[in-house]
Amino acid sequence: MPRHTAADLVLFANALLEKSGVQRSASLATAEVLVEGDLLGHDTHGLAQLPAYLDELANGRMAKSGAPVVVNDRGAAVTWDGQRLPGPYLVRLAIDLAAERASLHGLCAIAIRRSHHIACLAAYLKRATDRGLALLILSSDPNQGSVAPFGGRKALYTPNPIAIGWPTTGMPVLVDISASITTNGMSARRIKEGNRFPGPWLLDAAGNATDDPAVVFADPPGSILPLGGIEAGHKGYGLALWVEAMTSGLGGQGRADPLDAWGANVFLLAIDPEAFGGLAAFTAQTGWLADAVHANPPRPGVDAVRLPGERALAHRARALKEGLELHPSILPALAPWAERLGVGMLP
Repeated sequence: MPRHTAADLVLFANALLEKSGVQRSASLATAEVLVEGDLLGHDTHGLAQLPAYLDELANGRMAKSGAPVVVNDRGAAVTWDGQRLPGPYLVRLAIDLAAERASLHGLCAIAIRRSHHIACLAAYLKRATDRGLALLILSSDPNQGSVAPFGGRKALYTPNPIAIGWPTTGMPVLVDISASITTNGMSARRIKEGNRFPGPWLLDAAGNATDDPAVVFADPPGSILPLGGIEAGHKGYGLALWVEAMTSGLGGQGRADPLDAWGANVFLLAIDPEAFGGLAAFTAQTGWLADAVHANPPRPGVDAVRLPGERALAHRARALKEGLELHPSILPALAPWAERLGVGMLP
């Protein structure tokens, strides 16, 4: 597969979005976040999402211009209505505001309702950790359901991703997980590639555990199991309910309301360690623990004990130096859009 520079990929994605009518600030932010997802190795939630975004724009389900509407602002607590603007644009705006407010108040939380999809959550974390801040991001889509509550068999809520990042004396720690054992994007990719999951991560419509991703999109549909699976899914289930409360609950719009279209409700919290024991003291603790993790003897079959995000950051550094090799399905899916919009296709 050919390799591409991150700059070329951003220019290509931005051109497709701008030709679709998206305002420059939103198109560039979206392009950068999607490419960042691929740089970190999260290739189901990077440029793989762009064809669906372009379809949403073409059909009027994603706003092309505008700004979030302030619903409430108490300084350290803010709520926006995202007006169905591109999610990466909204989340980057929110992180910048939360960082500014956290320097004043010690922390700042922002809830965004009616955002569009926000892509890879890990792609936002360095925007905060590079400033010496800790950041939490939660996301849900109140208009869809693919995960069953623990003990149930009917899909009720979304995978509900959770991302957390914080600085250390070295590289930051970047956590990006879902409250489900897998995601819709990975299920769709495995179906397309004819692959099954490595274990019984899903339920069919009758509630039987299976490794077949096709059950998610069957009629009647099955569901994805919570993080922890059949044996310990109560843990992921509890996290998922918390994500629902923090996103839709605090945002004031969600599953209790009439269905809308594909999108997201978001909650983020920026924390400034300087307002607590100080950044130096914070990183002394997180750095010590990071060093202790690396010094921990690996179990058989493991080459080294790593921090969350360490492999992703190594992938990012290598891709920035040598070029990024995209998943084979990504550029073919974008080729028809490039032709339709009159944008030169990447090799």
